Amino acid sequence: MSPGGSRAALPCLPFPSFTSSFFHLEMGETSRAAAPGLSSSPSPPPPSPRSARSLSPPLGKGTRDITGHLTFPLLSVTLLVSFGSSMLYGYNLAVVNSPAEHIKAFYNATWFQRYGQGLGPAPLTLLYALTVSIFALGGLGGSLLVGVLVERYGRNGALSRSALLVLLAGGFMGFSREVASPEMVIIGRSITGIHSGICLSVVPLYLGEIAPKNLRGFLGLMPSIFICLGVFSAQVLGLPELLGKDRFWPLFLSVVVVPASLQLLLLHCFPESPRYLLIERNDVCGATKALQRFLGSPEVQDVIEEMQEEQRSLSSMEMASVWQLLRERSLRWQTLSVAVLNAGMQLSGIDAIWFYTNTIFENAGIPVSQIPYTTMGTGAIEVVAGLIGCFTIERVGRRPLIITGFCAMGVCSAGITISLLLQAALPWMRYVSVACVVGIIAGFCMGPAGVPFLMTAELFMQSHRPAAYIVGGSLNWLCNFTVGFIFPFLQMSAGAFCYLVFCGVCLLVALYVYLIIPETKNKTFMEISHIFATRRSVLSVPAQLIGMRKLDGYGTLESSSLEGSGSSLP
Repeated sequence: MSPGGSRAALPCLPFPSFTSSFFHLEMGETSRAAAPGLSSSPSPPPPSPRSARSLSPPLGKGTRDITGHLTFPLLSVTLLVSFGSSMLYGYNLAVVNSPAEHIKAFYNATWFQRYGQGLGPAPLTLLYALTVSIFALGGLGGSLLVGVLVERYGRNGALSRSALLVLLAGGFMGFSREVASPEMVIIGRSITGIHSGICLSVVPLYLGEIAPKNLRGFLGLMPSIFICLGVFSAQVLGLPELLGKDRFWPLFLSVVVVPASLQLLLLHCFPESPRYLLIERNDVCGATKALQRFLGSPEVQDVIEEMQEEQRSLSSMEMASVWQLLRERSLRWQTLSVAVLNAGMQLSGIDAIWFYTNTIFENAGIPVSQIPYTTMGTGAIEVVAGLIGCFTIERVGRRPLIITGFCAMGVCSAGITISLLLQAALPWMRYVSVACVVGIIAGFCMGPAGVPFLMTAELFMQSHRPAAYIVGGSLNWLCNFTVGFIFPFLQMSAGAFCYLVFCGVCLLVALYVYLIIPETKNKTFMEISHIFATRRSVLSVPAQLIGMRKLDGYGTLESSSLEGSGSSLP
């Protein structure tokens, strides 16, 4: 039921939670404003001038500081969906690299059995390229299903049902050699792509809605760590000593059923998103119980009131479609920001870097037999960089991570171009190429790999959030496919200068984030919405009537000048 539905919400009295705060990890302020009937925590110290300037306009009856601790249920469900969904995306990105020759040999042998002759080099390469790229096309299709699935089944329900796709895909790929069917491999890859397209949007949506605002960045970047772990796992399992041999490649492709089965068995033990239950289903009792479970405390009235405030603001709205989102003028900056972040994430050239890694390492003089182990080392660097981003995002914020990440990628992309041009005259420039590859991968995993998905949840209210994920996810997968398809031609035509294209994209995205996107750390969804509403007020009032100032790289109104102009916040 939409927020404007006619069903009356039943009151639900809070009850003691049986889940203790197993972890007591504080990130940011942890004070809670007292609601009627609830005890108040000690008052926080007066804010510093800098923090006072960063406060958003008062909301409703006063600003509530709604924060929480990292409880065992929050950490458990984050690890579960990251392991059972996000990690599979990284695994499926890298799993076809090491068994490439074995898969091509299987295709050639099957074709010979059917038609009495083998495949030529060009058709064989085309068939294998289809096997690789069909994953991105499946992801694009999956991202288009997100809105329907999360509205009908909820966030938790959509993730549980999507795990069934992985079991189906694993069966296709695992038994493909037994029945001599290359088509089953391609179908299995497309189904895993659909699953990844769904989960790449639903996992950050679910975690963003269940996390307290002071933990939203930490929990929101956890999936990006598991994506890196998925790539690293595929690199390790693909070693010749493990599953990299010819007889094991079907098993290698179908290992994905293990994490998916674990998620399917355990995810039902955790509640649905409280925001979905209250705002979209009008189930106050269910939302209260879910909050008490996730937050490990019976005192959740402040959070319920914040959700009800958002529900009242959306009471006349239905869940927005993609077309409605794109036509909504009041959300044009948020929509454009999501488009820039998700497109820039793939157009940064990270996929091309992964494609070219082996060649760069070979040019650097690393023996061919040692390249798989060297590539595995880059996978370990991905994981470390992801951990650094995850554990620093609540301290430094979203903007510094994503700006620094894109700037580092842009500088290192230019470094690759320079090193490739000079390595014939200066042999030591080959090692500069290796360092630049490592820098690009580390910069990407520290911020751009996960922050765009997190900010997609933060920049929109409940009614427009699923549509925003469809837009962001579709652009992400479309750009992923585009880069993978055009990069070989770009490399042939531009040579070493092709990396300057990626350098330009990275620096432009960093500049856009610096000028346009505000810091969302430790802010509620309503507060973030008011920041963009303030920006619209700035654009609609003559400049001479407004005093502007710098707020963490974001222009906003002085309170006095706003009052003096006679304008008010929406």
